[in-house]
Amino acid sequence: MAKRRRKKKKTRAPMILFIMLIALLIIGGLIYIYRDTITENAKRLSPNVFTYPTEYEEFVVKYSKEYDIDPRYVFAVINTESHFDPDATSDVGARGLMQIMEDAYDWIKFRLDDQREHTYDDMYDPELNIQYGTYMLKYLYDKFDSSYELAAAAYHGGMNAVDGWISEGTVDPENFKLEDVPSDITADYIYKVMNAYNKYKEKLKEDFENG
Repeated sequence: MAKRRRKKKKTRAPMILFIMLIALLIIGGLIYIYRDTITENAKRLSPNVFTYPTEYEEFVVKYSKEYDIDPRYVFAVINTESHFDPDATSDVGARGLMQIMEDAYDWIKFRLDDQREHTYDDMYDPELNIQYGTYMLKYLYDKFDSSYELAAAAYHGGMNAVDGWISEGTVDPENFKLEDVPSDITADYIYKVMNAYNKYKEKLKEDFENG
């Protein structure tokens, strides 16, 4: 009796590859169509990676004009200090958008001769926090010969520390080099602020070129 030949099974590989190709084309098309929505969602999920926010612009512009300092620098400090969270509180107790410490609050209140009835608890108020933080930045900017880097250093590490670096010859105000800063933490802070400041200058060149 003759043996019946078995039929060879047809491979399904070409069909599977075809289906996968169609699926990839469909997914690619959907990504292209909804790319703006996807990008915006990504920005909302991680704003400090994708964007440099300008929240509280009204107060930043108001007090940067009053105290004569670049608002983009103020934005950079806020972004670095609190990522625009008005309720932020640091491990050492600094409060609000610009992370004001209590002794700094008392000093600024005295310097401004601010007779309004508010306390350190009010540093969570965005406008008051921005006013005080902007005044402090301007004071430091003037004190350290219009150096944004040294103003950032003093804002983070204190005026006395920066004065000490300068008097010891560790840091040269006329030829500032980030690698000369003896504190790695403060050096990192200066880098973050200046990096953000440069990004804000690129983004807000036309809007704030004249401060």
